[in-house]
Amino acid sequence: MNIHEFQAKQLFAQFGVPVPNGKEIKTPLAAEKWAEKLNAPVYVVKAQIHAGGRGKAGGVKITKNRAEVPGLARELLGKTLVTHQTGPKGRKVRRLLIEEGAGIAKELYLSLLVDRDSGWPLFIASTEGGMEIEEIAAHQPEKVLREPIDPAVGFQGYNGRNLAFGLGLPGLEPTIMGPFITMLGNLYRLFMEKHASMVEINPLVITTDKRLVALDGKVSFDDNALFKHADVQAMRDLHEEEPLEIEATTNNLNYVKLDGNIGCMVNGAGLAMATMDVIKLAGSEPANFLDVGGGATKETVAAGFRILLKDRNVKGIFINIFGGIVRCERIAHGVIDAAKEVDIKLPVVVRLQGTNAEEGRKLLLESGLKVDVATDLWEAAQKIVALTGKKRKKAAAA
Repeated sequence: MNIHEFQAKQLFAQFGVPVPNGKEIKTPLAAEKWAEKLNAPVYVVKAQIHAGGRGKAGGVKITKNRAEVPGLARELLGKTLVTHQTGPKGRKVRRLLIEEGAGIAKELYLSLLVDRDSGWPLFIASTEGGMEIEEIAAHQPEKVLREPIDPAVGFQGYNGRNLAFGLGLPGLEPTIMGPFITMLGNLYRLFMEKHASMVEINPLVITTDKRLVALDGKVSFDDNALFKHADVQAMRDLHEEEPLEIEATTNNLNYVKLDGNIGCMVNGAGLAMATMDVIKLAGSEPANFLDVGGGATKETVAAGFRILLKDRNVKGIFINIFGGIVRCERIAHGVIDAAKEVDIKLPVVVRLQGTNAEEGRKLLLESGLKVDVATDLWEAAQKIVALTGKKRKKAAAA
């Protein structure tokens, strides 16, 4: 789960990470009142959406004139921002963060995430703050610092010193060393206690009056641990999520919308990934990741089927089930039940293998539904791609 920048900064402040004085604003009148109270030399008005690249899209405004703040708020509220992360549809701005500006002497990059190779928390830092870390890694990999943290020991002072010396802080600004190491320890506490999956500050600035300030903030959380944190769950903004993903969550389904045209319903994350790969290999693109789980019931399958049919980009549906824990006839019943509620006008290919696969295939064949039943994965993938009649140009040319 992702949260807004203003919410990330609220968490930072709770854990002793310095942030600018700012406030969430939803109306121009509230912006005017807050600017008067803030009374800062520089005002920064930031659109709050779950996407990066806001500044390039015109979502961040800076002014030294307090009287301009309400007008800037009026300009941004209700605006649709289109960035490289929102896609062409963009995101509507419903709230702002208005905060005091900072005199910047140096910008740094800092993040904390889970290293996929070791499973340990990993600090990533760079002297090139303000840039996207992917750009730095691609063009200046020597400027990307990595400091793993042994979770059995936790954050230690030497971890902070390693990063501080790697960033050149002793020579740049010696008085920053202590606060920097303390801040890293606080970020680690936030990361572990709130079960975050990623914490990013870009940029982390050293101000002209020699202070550290988190000028931006991004935090995401492990969905599987949200039940432990009611305060984090309360930060969820459904306006920033795909409606189909919200519906999937309420039905305990793991669903991620993608840009392809073949809807996938699979049991098991590994098999779901393999299914998406084989669809691409067959020449088309998956429209989603949908894992109904190893213990899927006909109710969850029916719910998943309805979600796939609501996606306007879907031109065909591929159901790929391996009956281990779940029995294949349950899957068949779920498809049949969903078909009774929704008029299916799309081609559907169902591949069943495992427990009671033969019984499941028989149920589908005798149901009267217009579905193609397959036993082989590659055969099924080729069939659904052919039925949708829409291959990638590159694949068709090959």
